[in-house]
Amino acid sequence: AVRELVDNLLHACHMISLATFLPRLEPCIGVGSAFEGWGHGGEATAYRVLVRLKPPPGHCFRLRPGPGAELPARPGHVRVKLQCMCRREQLLGDVLCFRHRSSEQLRRHQRPGLLHILCTDSYLDVEKTARWLQLFVQHAWDVIAEQQNCQLAVLPSSRSCQLQLTYDSGRTVRVEMVPGVQQDELGVFVGSREAEGDLSSTTWLESCALHELLFFRWVARQAPQGSCHLTCLQLLTYLLGDSVLSPAHLKTATMHLLTLLPPSEWCPQHLAKRLRDILHYLHRCLEERQLHHFLVGNARVPGELALPAAFQAARPLNLLQRLAREPQAQALRELTQLRQR
Repeated sequence: AVRELVDNLLHACHMISLATFLPRLEPCIGVGSAFEGWGHGGEATAYRVLVRLKPPPGHCFRLRPGPGAELPARPGHVRVKLQCMCRREQLLGDVLCFRHRSSEQLRRHQRPGLLHILCTDSYLDVEKTARWLQLFVQHAWDVIAEQQNCQLAVLPSSRSCQLQLTYDSGRTVRVEMVPGVQQDELGVFVGSREAEGDLSSTTWLESCALHELLFFRWVARQAPQGSCHLTCLQLLTYLLGDSVLSPAHLKTATMHLLTLLPPSEWCPQHLAKRLRDILHYLHRCLEERQLHHFLVGNARVPGELALPAAFQAARPLNLLQRLAREPQAQALRELTQLRQR
């Protein structure tokens, strides 16, 4: 339902933007636990959807990862370059060439382009893009509101588009629309804040969310009917509560085990065994202070995921590398309590 509503919004945005030289919004892709199948629901559920930006006519995007940047959330910049539109200008006459017409001609006869509205020094600006997307969604909502059974409010956010949907039943749902840019040889660079520290407004961050979603879809094709891997994650994250450990640690351990154990071992009747296996695997990782990121430098990642070359060639990334001695002891105690539950 969330995906359908967001796609309706994006379709309305597309129709509004046809006569402009601003990015086109491709159909959304739901990412995160809710769309991977292991979100345990509840009123606090937040839905995260990736909205990829396609350059308008006469423009192209060039992703430039930062030098020495560390995976999996390496920063990068999106350079906006102009392309020659002279042939289209001659044949159709519906556009002036951005590269070969003077700025005065463009200003007088054509709407402002992407470089003038959403860029800073020729680089796509995350904050400008977020504000534009928020405004665009509000206009699109005016078009489709009568066909919906909810009210929409756009919440303040500097790097994404946060929506609150209030349904006739009284239930509220949060949706985060995350703008992103993708090129085949690289991953998906997104505008939302996924790393610590201050980020400039032209800094985008590479995200693993899409490839993690593709992994769970791949598992679903291999797994037996009623496979318990999603139930394992639902139960463990529901019972985890406030902890030094995070759902991301549980998810990473489960993803590793899904490539170590054959699909037949995840039948529903093996649920209790698999729960113990996940907790035992994580306990051993905590003792060794070594839990490798599933997608970085892991030879067991299925080829169907088409990981960016940088991920395949990278050295394994230890998610517990900075775990200090006291938090480690606390995490081990909390893991023991989780096993008892």
